[in-house]
Amino acid sequence: MDKLETEEKIVRTLKTVFDPEIPVNVYDLGLIYNIDLQEDGELILDMTLTAPNCPAADFIMEDVRQKVESVEGVTSATINLVFEPEWDKDMMSEEAKLELGFL
Repeated sequence: MDKLETEEKIVRTLKTVFDPEIPVNVYDLGLIYNIDLQEDGELILDMTLTAPNCPAADFIMEDVRQKVESVEGVTSATINLVFEPEWDKDMMSEEAKLELGFL
Protein backbone atom coordinates (compact mmCIF):
# COMPACT_ATOMS: atom_id res chain seq x y z
CA MET A 1 0.00 0.00 0.00
CA ASP A 2 1.40 3.41 -0.86
CA LYS A 3 1.53 6.48 1.34
CA LEU A 4 -1.45 8.14 -0.36
CA GLU A 5 -3.66 5.08 0.21
CA THR A 6 -2.60 4.97 3.86
CA GLU A 7 -3.34 8.68 4.29
CA GLU A 8 -6.80 8.18 2.72
CA LYS A 9 -7.45 5.36 5.20
CA ILE A 10 -6.33 7.63 8.05
CA VAL A 11 -8.84 10.29 6.93
CA ARG A 12 -11.63 7.69 6.66
CA THR A 13 -10.74 6.49 10.16
CA LEU A 14 -10.73 10.04 11.56
CA LYS A 15 -14.27 10.41 10.23
CA THR A 16 -15.32 7.74 12.78
CA VAL A 17 -14.19 9.86 15.77
CA PHE A 18 -16.82 12.15 17.29
CA ASP A 19 -16.87 14.79 19.99
CA PRO A 20 -19.55 13.34 22.33
CA GLU A 21 -21.26 16.75 22.43
CA ILE A 22 -21.40 17.34 18.64
CA PRO A 23 -22.96 14.95 16.08
CA VAL A 24 -20.18 15.58 13.51
CA ASN A 25 -16.83 13.79 13.22
CA VAL A 26 -13.54 15.51 14.13
CA TYR A 27 -12.33 15.58 10.50
CA ASP A 28 -15.42 17.31 9.09
CA LEU A 29 -15.43 19.69 12.07
CA GLY A 30 -12.02 20.89 10.85
CA LEU A 31 -10.23 19.83 14.03
CA ILE A 32 -7.46 17.96 12.19
CA TYR A 33 -4.78 20.45 11.15
CA ASN A 34 -1.96 18.24 9.92
CA ILE A 35 -1.51 14.57 8.98
CA ASP A 36 2.19 13.78 8.58
CA LEU A 37 2.90 10.14 7.75
CA GLN A 38 6.61 9.34 7.85
CA GLU A 39 8.23 6.74 5.58
CA ASP A 40 8.62 4.35 8.56
CA GLY A 41 4.90 4.48 9.30
CA GLU A 42 5.12 6.92 12.20
CA LEU A 43 2.16 9.29 12.12
CA ILE A 44 2.34 12.80 13.53
CA LEU A 45 -1.07 14.40 13.73
CA ASP A 46 -1.84 17.96 14.83
CA MET A 47 -5.36 18.55 16.01
CA THR A 48 -7.32 21.07 17.99
CA LEU A 49 -10.61 21.14 19.88
CA THR A 50 -13.65 23.34 19.49
CA ALA A 51 -12.79 24.86 22.90
CA PRO A 52 -9.55 24.75 24.92
CA ASN A 53 -11.43 23.59 28.02
CA CYS A 54 -13.31 20.80 26.22
CA PRO A 55 -14.31 18.28 28.92
CA ALA A 56 -13.97 15.39 26.46
CA ALA A 57 -10.42 16.31 25.31
CA ASP A 58 -8.68 13.25 26.76
CA PHE A 59 -11.39 10.91 25.47
CA ILE A 60 -11.29 12.38 21.95
CA MET A 61 -7.48 12.36 21.71
CA GLU A 62 -7.24 8.77 22.95
CA ASP A 63 -9.97 7.70 20.50
CA VAL A 64 -8.05 9.37 17.65
CA ARG A 65 -4.76 7.73 18.71
CA GLN A 66 -6.22 4.23 19.06
CA LYS A 67 -8.09 4.40 15.78
CA VAL A 68 -5.27 5.80 13.63
CA GLU A 69 -2.79 3.32 15.12
CA SER A 70 -5.07 0.53 13.91
CA VAL A 71 -4.74 1.70 10.27
CA GLU A 72 -2.60 -0.64 8.18
CA GLY A 73 0.70 1.08 7.43
CA VAL A 74 0.75 3.17 10.63
CA THR A 75 3.33 1.90 13.12
CA SER A 76 2.79 4.54 15.81
CA ALA A 77 0.94 7.79 16.27
CA THR A 78 1.83 11.01 18.04
CA ILE A 79 -1.17 13.26 18.59
CA ASN A 80 -0.28 16.91 19.20
CA LEU A 81 -2.96 19.13 20.67
CA VAL A 82 -2.54 22.65 19.27
CA PHE A 83 -4.55 25.84 19.60
CA GLU A 84 -2.92 27.83 16.79
CA PRO A 85 -4.66 28.73 14.62
CA GLU A 86 -7.69 28.98 16.84
CA TRP A 87 -10.57 26.84 15.57
CA ASP A 88 -13.72 28.49 14.27
CA LYS A 89 -16.81 27.27 12.44
CA ASP A 90 -15.42 28.35 9.04
CA MET A 91 -13.04 25.37 9.25
CA MET A 92 -15.92 22.90 9.08
CA SER A 93 -16.78 21.05 5.89
CA GLU A 94 -19.94 22.08 4.06
CA GLU A 95 -21.47 18.80 5.22
CA ALA A 96 -20.74 19.61 8.87
CA LYS A 97 -22.12 23.14 8.54
CA LEU A 98 -25.30 21.74 7.03
CA GLU A 99 -25.60 19.10 9.78
CA LEU A 100 -25.23 21.72 12.51
CA GLY A 101 -27.48 24.30 10.84
CA PHE A 102 -24.82 26.84 9.86
CA LEU A 103 -25.92 26.90 6.19
